[in-house]
Amino acid sequence: MPEPGRASPREHERLTRSLRALGVAEGMTLLVHAALRPTGLHSDTLRDALLDALGPDGTLVTPAFTEANSDTSDAYRALVAGLTPEETETFRRNMPAFDPATTPSQGMGRLAESVRTAPGAVRSTHPQTSFAAVGRRAGELLSGHTLSSHLGENSPLGALYRTDARVLMINVDFDVCTAFHLAEYRTNAPLRSYRCVVLCPDGGKKWTEYDDVRLDESDFGAIGAAFTWGTEQKGRLRGRPTRLFSVRAAVDHAVAWMTEKRR
Repeated sequence: MPEPGRASPREHERLTRSLRALGVAEGMTLLVHAALRPTGLHSDTLRDALLDALGPDGTLVTPAFTEANSDTSDAYRALVAGLTPEETETFRRNMPAFDPATTPSQGMGRLAESVRTAPGAVRSTHPQTSFAAVGRRAGELLSGHTLSSHLGENSPLGALYRTDARVLMINVDFDVCTAFHLAEYRTNAPLRSYRCVVLCPDGGKKWTEYDDVRLDESDFGAIGAAFTWGTEQKGRLRGRPTRLFSVRAAVDHAVAWMTEKRR
């Protein structure tokens, strides 16, 4: 389904005011999750309005994940389901290496791609769980994303926690709240092996394997339903629900919840 057209200057100004009314403030560092289709908003329109609301000192961040860049992921298994062993091997052999400059995000929505491809955008280098950002602190927040820290302390998510960033969720629920994953690292979640295809310095590609936390969002809905820590500002944008809250409050809540309820 094609995107709606870009907003007029008057509509852009009205949208920027709406975002400020939802709590988006100048100078804020903001991680956004959004499902735009029901809102009727063009992704670039929302991106530009968010950047205007954040001002020159603010920073807009989105996940830019590429889960299928791995033969150990559910996304990969779905792609090769029904193929013969020979076809699966051919598919695997032809998988392109992750290139932070060009590889599209997968399943992250239109806003994430709009941020990733925006002029001056920065992207972290993790081949499966990269983030994209535009704004004053983009380079600082997205540097140092180590391979064995998908969403841990040595990832942009860890940096967002340390800078007390905010999360804005537009027409999505807590089951996609990336911030909760940092709590898994802080509660000693079990490890598993991951394998993905990456670029070599000479322009070729190679497979690399590493251990990291077994990411599990199956209980994120329940964690979010119990989230009462800090200030959560609720609102609506184009008739769809929004939530604005602190990354720190969300992670600290998830740590307490997982410590008590996860086994």
